[in-house]
Amino acid sequence: MDTEHEYRPVYQTSLVDPADFWSAAAQAIEWDVAPQQIVDAADKRSARWFPDGALNTCVNALDRHVRAGTVDEGGHADQAALIYVSAMTDTTTVYTYAELLDEVSRFAGAMRDLGVVAGDRVVIYLPMVPEAVIAMLACARIGAVHSVVFGGFAAPELAARIDDAEPVLVVTSSGGIEPGRRVDYPPIVLQALDLTTTTSVRTVIVKQRPQFPTIEFPAPLPATDVLPSSEQTVAARWVDWDATVDGVTPADPVPVAATDPLYILYTSGTTGKPKGVVRDNGGHAVALTWSMRNIYDVGPGQVFWAASDVGWVVGHSYIVYAPLLVGATTVLYEGKPIGTPDAGTFWRIVDEHNVRVLFTAPTALRAIRRADPEATAARRHDLSRLRALFCAGERLDPATFDWATGTLLADHPDTPVVDHWWQTETGWPICADPLGLQELPVKAGSAGVPVPGYRLRVLDANGNAVPAGVEGNIVIGLPLPPGALTGLWRDRDRFIRSYLATFPGHYLTGDSGYFDEDGYLYVLGRSDDVINIAGHRLSAGSIEAAISGHEAVAECAVIGMPDELKGSLPLAYVVLKQGVEVDQEQLRTELVERVRNQIGAIATLYDAIIVSGLPKTRSGKILRKTIRQLTAGEHVETPATIEDPAVLTALSDRILANPPLGIPTGERTDRDGDPVAPTS
Repeated sequence: MDTEHEYRPVYQTSLVDPADFWSAAAQAIEWDVAPQQIVDAADKRSARWFPDGALNTCVNALDRHVRAGTVDEGGHADQAALIYVSAMTDTTTVYTYAELLDEVSRFAGAMRDLGVVAGDRVVIYLPMVPEAVIAMLACARIGAVHSVVFGGFAAPELAARIDDAEPVLVVTSSGGIEPGRRVDYPPIVLQALDLTTTTSVRTVIVKQRPQFPTIEFPAPLPATDVLPSSEQTVAARWVDWDATVDGVTPADPVPVAATDPLYILYTSGTTGKPKGVVRDNGGHAVALTWSMRNIYDVGPGQVFWAASDVGWVVGHSYIVYAPLLVGATTVLYEGKPIGTPDAGTFWRIVDEHNVRVLFTAPTALRAIRRADPEATAARRHDLSRLRALFCAGERLDPATFDWATGTLLADHPDTPVVDHWWQTETGWPICADPLGLQELPVKAGSAGVPVPGYRLRVLDANGNAVPAGVEGNIVIGLPLPPGALTGLWRDRDRFIRSYLATFPGHYLTGDSGYFDEDGYLYVLGRSDDVINIAGHRLSAGSIEAAISGHEAVAECAVIGMPDELKGSLPLAYVVLKQGVEVDQEQLRTELVERVRNQIGAIATLYDAIIVSGLPKTRSGKILRKTIRQLTAGEHVETPATIEDPAVLTALSDRILANPPLGIPTGERTDRDGDPVAPTS
């Protein structure tokens, strides 16, 4: 083995000489203007990577592979770029690189003809359909900044993102299809536009699906002596995707600065207001290209499947961009891990499409294990070509890891199950087993070792490094590597306050954990008030806001309740307004409905418990960590900052007398509103 390209020396080089390391990695990218400066760290809090370079991300993902010709000629023009598998419509569609480039270029031309220019924002609110990938790449092609919003979010969440990003265009669909139901998107978009304060949105493009009634959009109205034309009015004009694309001249790519934003992706913040994570073009392309080859061990012509959603960072990085940047084939899946039609769906797709690496969430594996504990369905399919099974989004618990290795892949001992850890903010893995560099031993419960580029430390509350085996705050030394967030959209103060102020010189991940003696990191959970539900980070503050709007509720606190399947579910402690008397079951039902309507089905409450008061600090901050500890049955020391210790005693007595029991069978639902049985 070439020791120079094993993990340890590569990692050390990335820290000792990051400019040299990332200069070499940048050679894998096609530049319009090759960067002469690798990193500008004058402002160490937000380093600028490849600041004098220029490129186009769409060109790197599509054009250069097509330009090189067919596979026989050394290119990828006739190779599958995107495999769309829909369990909901029972269809599979394959796009070659040449076909995908044509679709992207034409939609980019349609946006250009609607007046979208480089720097404009475009909100994409689509289900898991090829048009989501096409729209993202088309934005990159003309230099527009896309902001994808998960299709499961309700109108208030969509409105908040539109208000912050101020897009000129919204791209949506006639709806999403779920097992047993359909979700109409246009009414949600209409409601969101009614809720927004911005008037930036000029156009809404709707991709109509045959499973929904066809919407007839009126023709644009010409200007008169009295009224402006429909293109000139403040209200958004609605148009059909196919009609808008028909007959357009494909758009040429627009070179942009490496430091220009590629996209904004909103992640939950502890205040309830979503944070717009900004990703640049140059650092993003370099980091993702490096990660595909060195972490996932996937290269040109091989098939990679990230079983996630385009609305989350995994979908951005590893459904859309990274596989295409390296000339691989990516799988886009519309469906569930179980029930569409059965628990063997994932393994059928892996077998039929020769998937080399599958990347999914532990939640999906737990659902499959529950439905097929002996992995009988998996054994109906050939998994021998599966190089690895990667997990992320939440901690891969040892029980699920043991099932995946000892039952699911028992016949394939050379196929590792790899837990790895990263965040919306970092955009690509922080810790992993870097299979493309050197396959390391896997340790159950660990997210692996630090990825090259990340200077990881574990600190105590005073900023001192803790010894191996001791839990502390996980931080990353600055500057962050390429591909990580460059800031928050139009909110530098919040960026510094949220990530950089707590431990100067470091990025605060918000997670706690420890290193073992071998340098493996164990991530134990969030150290803030964000709840991780099935790998999706949702703000406790936004859920509290939905609950507090109920006419009977004075205030509430929401914490994460451990759940075997989802990792966590939101549990609400509710204080009623003085003199109000309600039936607790009726209140719980109404609060569940409020949260579903305002946040989305993924935030379905575990339970709502009426209490006499909430423990707070003298400054009014609710002691959520203390509430979590009481709920878990842990011994709690009365915090020195508490305002009224009697409130804490009363809450403790209430929890001891009536611990949370959960929602009755059939009433709890998964992220998409489908019923699941409660855990014991």
